[in-house]
Amino acid sequence: MKAVETRIVAQDDGDQRLDRWFKRYFPTLGHVHLTKLLRTGQVRVDGRRVKAGERLEAGQTIRIPPMDVPAASAEAVKAKPGGKGDAETAEQLRRLILHTDRDVLAINKPAGLAVQGGSGITKHVDGALDGLMFDAKERPRLVHRLDKDTSGVLLVGRSYQAARRLTEAFRAKSAMKIYWALVVGEPKPNAGSIEGAIGKLPGRAGEKMAIDLENGKRAFTRYVTVERLGGKVTWVALFPVTGRTHQLRVHMAELGTPILGDGKYGGAEAFLQGEGVSRKLHLHARAIRIPDAKGRPVEVIAPLADHMARSWAFFGLDEAAAGNPFEDFED
Repeated sequence: MKAVETRIVAQDDGDQRLDRWFKRYFPTLGHVHLTKLLRTGQVRVDGRRVKAGERLEAGQTIRIPPMDVPAASAEAVKAKPGGKGDAETAEQLRRLILHTDRDVLAINKPAGLAVQGGSGITKHVDGALDGLMFDAKERPRLVHRLDKDTSGVLLVGRSYQAARRLTEAFRAKSAMKIYWALVVGEPKPNAGSIEGAIGKLPGRAGEKMAIDLENGKRAFTRYVTVERLGGKVTWVALFPVTGRTHQLRVHMAELGTPILGDGKYGGAEAFLQGEGVSRKLHLHARAIRIPDAKGRPVEVIAPLADHMARSWAFFGLDEAAAGNPFEDFED
C-alpha cells in the first residue's frame, strides 16, 4: 500500500480489538510492525492515538499509513485491483444492481460470492468496487456484510460521507433488514423471538459460532412463519435486531429448525434426503429499509437467488404472496 488510506469500521466489525481488526484485514502485518505504527501515531482511530487493545465501534474511521510490505500480502483481504477477476465480478454485479442514487448502491449479491477477501479468496465484492464507481469521484465503500453463501441485498456507500451515514444507521438500528429462509421442521411457536448470546467456539481453524450465555455477545432475532409445508419445511421471515456473525443460522439451529442446506450448524438434519432440492444454504437478505440523507425511508427488495427460486417452485410457494416484507415486524 503506497498511500494513506482511511477505512470505516463496518457494522459487523464493531466491538473487537484493533489488533484483531488488522489481523483480519492485513493478516501478514506482524505484531511488532503494528505496534510500531501505533506507537508513532501513524495508525489512528477517529484521529486519536490508540493502543492495540482499543475496542472499535461501528462507524469509526481508521487511518492506515503506507506500509512497506508486498501488496499481495498487505492486501490479503482484497483481490489485486484491476485484475481479470475484478473486472468479471464488477460486470456481474452491474447486472445485479437493485437501486442506485447519489449516496447508495444496492446489489443483489449472489450466493457463493464473498463480500470480502481472505485466505484463498481472490474473487469478492470488495475487490470489484472500482468497477462500480460510475459517475462518482470516490471508490464505493462496504458498510455491512453478508456471508459468502447468503444471497440478497448488499448496500455500498458511494462516498466516505455516505458510507459513514449508512454505518451509523445500522449502529443506531434505524436500518431494518429482513431475511427469508427455508428451515427444516416447524418453528414453535409460529412467531416469536430468540434471544441467546453468541460467541466464537474456541480452538477452531474455521469460524464457527455458538450460543454462549456466559461470554457471548447479546443476540436478538425475531421470526415469523410465512408458510408451513406439512411440518417438513417452513418458509420463515427473519429480522435480526442485532447483527452478530452467523446469528440467524445459530438461532434457527438452536430453535431446532436449522436453515435448509446449513450443514455447518444443522448437521445432517439440515438436508432433505431424496427430495431433489438444492443442498445450498437457503438464506436470503430479502429487503432493507434505510433512511436517506434527508431521513426519508428507502426500501430495497431483492428477488430470490436462483437455487432458492427453484426450491420455491418445487414446494409450490409463491414469492409474491408474502407481501410487504416489513409489515410483520413493524410495532
